[in-house]
Amino acid sequence: MWHAMTGRRERFRDIAETFSRHGLGFLLAALGVDARILGPAARFPAGQGKDQGLPQRLRLALEDLGAVYVKFGQVLSTRSDLLPAEYVAELAQLQDGTPSVPFTEIRAVIEAELGPEAAKLLSTMDPTPLATGSIGQAHVATVQGRDVVVKVRRPGIVEQVNNDLEIMAEIAKLAEQASATARGLRLADTVDEFARTLRGELDYLAEGRNAERFAKDFATDEKVHIPEVFWSTTTSRVLTLQRMRGLKITDVQGLHAAGLDPSEVASRACNVLLRMVFEHGFFHADPHPGNFFVEGDGRFGIIDFGMVGHVSDELKRQLVKLLQAIVLRDPHRMTTALLRLCGAGQTSRRAELQAHLAQLLDRYADQPLAEVPLTLIVNDVVAMLRRHQLRLPPDTALLIKMLAMAEGLGQEVDPSFDLLSEVSPYARRLMLASVSPGAVAEHLKLIASEAMNLGAEAPELIRRATEILESGGVDVRIRTEELDELMDRLDHTGNRIVAGLVTAALITAVGGLVGSQPTRWHRWPQALFTAGVGGVGALGGYLAWTSRRRRS
Repeated sequence: MWHAMTGRRERFRDIAETFSRHGLGFLLAALGVDARILGPAARFPAGQGKDQGLPQRLRLALEDLGAVYVKFGQVLSTRSDLLPAEYVAELAQLQDGTPSVPFTEIRAVIEAELGPEAAKLLSTMDPTPLATGSIGQAHVATVQGRDVVVKVRRPGIVEQVNNDLEIMAEIAKLAEQASATARGLRLADTVDEFARTLRGELDYLAEGRNAERFAKDFATDEKVHIPEVFWSTTTSRVLTLQRMRGLKITDVQGLHAAGLDPSEVASRACNVLLRMVFEHGFFHADPHPGNFFVEGDGRFGIIDFGMVGHVSDELKRQLVKLLQAIVLRDPHRMTTALLRLCGAGQTSRRAELQAHLAQLLDRYADQPLAEVPLTLIVNDVVAMLRRHQLRLPPDTALLIKMLAMAEGLGQEVDPSFDLLSEVSPYARRLMLASVSPGAVAEHLKLIASEAMNLGAEAPELIRRATEILESGGVDVRIRTEELDELMDRLDHTGNRIVAGLVTAALITAVGGLVGSQPTRWHRWPQALFTAGVGGVGALGGYLAWTSRRRRS
């Protein structure tokens, strides 16, 4: 495989030598990297002449390797379901030491991108950068008489990113070939996800659209301020945003001087983030203190929209179920919610996972949950998932990291801040919404639709199964200890089909009744709905009773 690296050999040698310099050359050697590429440094044993532990040496190596590897380490710091806690904590400290780009190069990018608009923008631009990052550099300027911040993508960064990502993908493939641990972590998939995210951050048009979406989501909230995007001076390489000013949200002394209550500020800031998650389904994934301001008029200003996450309705429901299970200290519900969050369905080790979660909950048995940081419990749960080789989807992992950052942000402003208390009202509203007449009707229609589809497919499935059985092409092995579970699942499936078909009949009957004589029945929709739901409930009760009788 290494002959394919020839075109990138110089960069790869730099990566190999950096790892070796930090006492990590043994990692690359274990992957089968040719010693001629590694050089003599690879022969040094891990840790020779080093006082740091492996997590710290990994962080230092990534910092030396530059932008792409720093960002990859930062992404890994959000994946407590993949890495042990000591690595997550160390990688969270990664610092981007990228030097600033000379202003002459910044000017050239702006002129190439903006054409006639460039002269006006450059005439007001401060050549000293306001901030420097691995992807771009920010300068203050004026547009239409208003102060703006102009972010300019670093020259050559796209080529550098693509080169490093290709090498990283090759290393991940080698790791999976050489290591069962890497295969369990699905390292190649993690690199692919990271590559998609990073390439998205290279496009400033996408960041501008993210800012506009947040502005739309909070358009009616006068207490939240999202900077305006100046599209006339924005391209994929240049982003122009309204400049934000205010107190850093963690400046407690400044908050007191401004007559603001830090505990109220912490609560309000957290609620902005929770609204993004539970109401909008689109959240800011990097809420560190430098990205939040309290402006002079009391509004919250938010910046930096390159890293965002999405929350589906299904993810919201499973999160609420998980929180409910934690509050009730119910390991069975917690196991179900976690398996669904991981997209794992059933697992042969479900009982073992549930037993371990019960032990985890026992640790907090003598403590009121209000006294236990929510992220401490969540981190313990995620560590349990890693132990059972269960992996969270990227957006779910990103959301958990964001909530952890939100709790840390709140506690930095107000040490008594309790994230669970802030989350609870949103969870209650979601649970109530899930049992509203409209939501129940939609759920019943979905069940009915699934049942009818299954009914339509059943003859063909039975025919194919019969052909296979007649041909003698099935070799079935069932462990006796799994037989009861299998029969329960078949029984449950049959019950769902019956319930779905009867539900479909009820919905069709009620709909036909109202549709045939709308003037007669227009006063009775709630009564008809209640009767329909009552009928389905009675059916469900009967099926549950008969199922219990069979099990007993």
